[in-house]
Parts: sequence; structure tokens; C-alpha cells
Amino acid sequence: MTWTPEDRAPRAYRDTATAARKGLIMIYTGEGKGKTTAALGLAFRALGYRWRVAMVQFIKGKWKTGEDKMCEQLKGRIDGFRMGEGFTWITKNYERDVATARKAWEKCLEVLKDERYRVVIFDELNYVLKYNFLPVEEIVEALKQKPAQTHVIITGRDAPAELIELADLVTEMREIKHPFRAGLKAQPGIDY
Repeated sequence: MTWTPEDRAPRAYRDTATAARKGLIMIYTGEGKGKTTAALGLAFRALGYRWRVAMVQFIKGKWKTGEDKMCEQLKGRIDGFRMGEGFTWITKNYERDVATARKAWEKCLEVLKDERYRVVIFDELNYVLKYNFLPVEEIVEALKQKPAQTHVIITGRDAPAELIELADLVTEMREIKHPFRAGLKAQPGIDY
């Protein structure tokens, strides 16, 4: 007997897009790995169009990451600003964490207003909001005032409902399997 495959591919296309374009607000959230990775993948795509990208990181501490190294190599095309001091169980100081988050948010406002950047990434902003380091209403109001063609990417678990409502795209990463559960530590080039 000869196997005959069943065609399961879509054969009709429904175009719903309009000719209008605008800078999008995109959120990558959820318990699964890949939120910053997805944001960096979009940055890589934007760089292909010679757009300038800025990334402000709220939590990541002093360790060197692959994205830091790449930002150094692509300085002036993708500008990275690591503003955090590490995880909260390292800092152990709420007031200091709030001050650090405020400083990072001020950098976000600076890059958001800088129209040279077509894509801005606010990496780990959702954690800062979850931990009550910054008021979500302030972030929402600032995002409503962003330049019309600037794309904003926000990462971190537990995106607040107010940001989800404002966003044009929300993707939730769901963990199905993770090497950490098998006892494997985070690996350079893969996890950081």
C-alpha cells in the first residue's frame, strides 16, 4: 500500500491588514523561558532594516551576558543599558530596589523620546511592576505618549492587566520542559 499524505495546509488567505502602520507595544510574558530571547530576535530583525534599537534592562546584575557583548559590538546600532543590580534576593533592600527601578525608568523615558530609536526594549519591566517598585499607571501614561512610529517591547513574567490592555501584541511563554528541572544550570549563549 502506498502512503498518500492528506493536505492540511491552508489554501485560502484572508488579508485583514490595512495600509496604516504604527509603532506597536508588544509584551512577552509568562512562566516559560524565551521572553528576552524573543525581544532580542525582534531587535535582530529590526537591525536588518538598519533601524536603531535601545534595550534597558531593569534586573540583570553584574554578570556579563551575550546580549551585553553583542551590544558592545553593535554600539550605535543597538544600545544596551543594564540598570539593575541583580535579583531581589541578592539586593535584599526594597528602598534601594525602588531607587534603581526609578533610575532605569528614567533611562526608558529618555530612549522612548529619542526618535533615533525605532525599537526600544524594556527588559524585565514587568517584574518591577509586580514587585511594586514603580506604579503601573505611570508606565501606561508614558507609553500612551510615545512617538507614533516607535515600537516598544516589554518583557517579564506577570504582565499587569493595564499593560496587556494597552498592548497591540501579547505573547505568553508557557514552560513545558526546562533543563533547570533536570539539574542543569543556566548556560552562556543559551540563557544569558
